[in-house]
Amino acid sequence: MSLEPLSRRSALWGLAVMGGAAAVGFVVARTSRAAAPGPGTAANDYGPVSTPGRLLARLDEVTARGGLVLADQKIVLTAGGGDTVHGFSAVCTHQGCTVASVVDGVIVCPCHASRFDAQTGEVISGPAPRGLPPVAVTNDDGDVYTM
Repeated sequence: MSLEPLSRRSALWGLAVMGGAAAVGFVVARTSRAAAPGPGTAANDYGPVSTPGRLLARLDEVTARGGLVLADQKIVLTAGGGDTVHGFSAVCTHQGCTVASVVDGVIVCPCHASRFDAQTGEVISGPAPRGLPPVAVTNDDGDVYTM
């Protein structure tokens, strides 16, 4: 038996296996969910389209020098200047109570009277040990969304 025909057969077999594997790989890649265009992809394919997150409130519900406590979402929204709105966690850093109100630029926790600055979330008076963590929000044409 000659080695020459066996080597040619092995080479042909290897090419056939590679071709079959390439065809299977192509079919898998074309039918994969990863190959499908996802939501938020721009039509010109230059990058993601900015889409707002979850709708929280209308901007006019966030009163000047006041705010809006969204207890179910655990978010407090406060008014900045103009169309600016700030978002903070509504969970007090003292013992986890939900803040109750925003009055005259102060976020108030009803449990132990911690008070937070409505513009920065920083502690004005304790017993809260830390400020309220910020929550990224945006105003999009009068609607306030999470980012």
